[in-house]
Amino acid sequence: MTGVALTGARGFLGWHVRCALRERGVESLPIPVGDDFSQADTIAAVDGSSRLIHLAGVNRGTDHEVQEGNLRFARQVAEALRAAADPPEVVVFANSVQATGDSVYGDAKARAAEILREAAEARGVRFEDHLLPNLFGEHGRPFYNSVVATFSHLLATGGTPEIAIDRELDLLHAQDAADLLIGSTASVDDRVTQATVGDVLKKLSDIAARYRSGEIPDIAASFDRDLFNTYRSFSFPVQGPFELRANSDARGSFFELIRCGGGESQSSFSTTAPGISRGDHFHRRKVERFAVVEGAGVISMRRLFTDEVLRFEVSGARPMAIDMPTLWSHKIENIGEQTLVTSFWANELFRPDSPDTIAEAV
Repeated sequence: MTGVALTGARGFLGWHVRCALRERGVESLPIPVGDDFSQADTIAAVDGSSRLIHLAGVNRGTDHEVQEGNLRFARQVAEALRAAADPPEVVVFANSVQATGDSVYGDAKARAAEILREAAEARGVRFEDHLLPNLFGEHGRPFYNSVVATFSHLLATGGTPEIAIDRELDLLHAQDAADLLIGSTASVDDRVTQATVGDVLKKLSDIAARYRSGEIPDIAASFDRDLFNTYRSFSFPVQGPFELRANSDARGSFFELIRCGGGESQSSFSTTAPGISRGDHFHRRKVERFAVVEGAGVISMRRLFTDEVLRFEVSGARPMAIDMPTLWSHKIENIGEQTLVTSFWANELFRPDSPDTIAEAV
């Protein structure tokens, strides 16, 4: 796959789409819309790309702002598509299930879809119109993107979430939506979970309570794992490294590395020579815990598409556990003079055909 052109690259879903493309080694070609739209730059991004994904939209504001904003963005993208000398093979629209309703936002999304469909048909390329449900995931914007983001933020910062209206939601993790939009999967119907707002709050409250004590809740179900990873994105790095409790006697000390509520898991350990590092990769869904049991090292982490690197010094003399956030590159380096021994735990077995371990330098 050559480069993928996309609008809304800086938004919540745009970031998740870029992370999914990074796993496949595909370049993201951001397209500004609205007041920052440039026809020449957009044509350059679209021309020769393998896929054009339209994510940008307006879902807040007056009825006029919502209506005109969504139509304006679609017209700008359609204009560039019609003018491109070498259009992409497929045009993808991140639409909303609300497009089938009678709200102003839903009507605007439905009309935007038709604008894009007409332009795609005029160029003889395939058009995919995906009606997405409520999305949630790591690093969402509280009080804006989803109730999951709002609840996670409040629970992680000591707030008290409240339910205004307890209704049923169709929820889809943003990485699953990203897989659909980039063509990694043909359908995500089996990944959509129905849950009430109250159900979500109950699950997240249990996750927060257990995780504060260092315990991993039962994340055997993919929905529970995705909620857990979403919560962790709000609790990290405040709930970062935590000391392991020692049970000591005349024989020495015993440390419990992890207590997990359920599901498959895999434990392993590594030795690392002085001056050597291992890692420099990220995970999209896998939960992973590190604990140095001998030697001295530094664990470094960087959120994808950002420059800030967080570093934590670790030592076998004072064992502590650190969980690797999903969609953050990470590595561990031996900074001591003796062999570094590290214990690892992951919530799933390593599978060579689907390792969920993507090379990415910290």
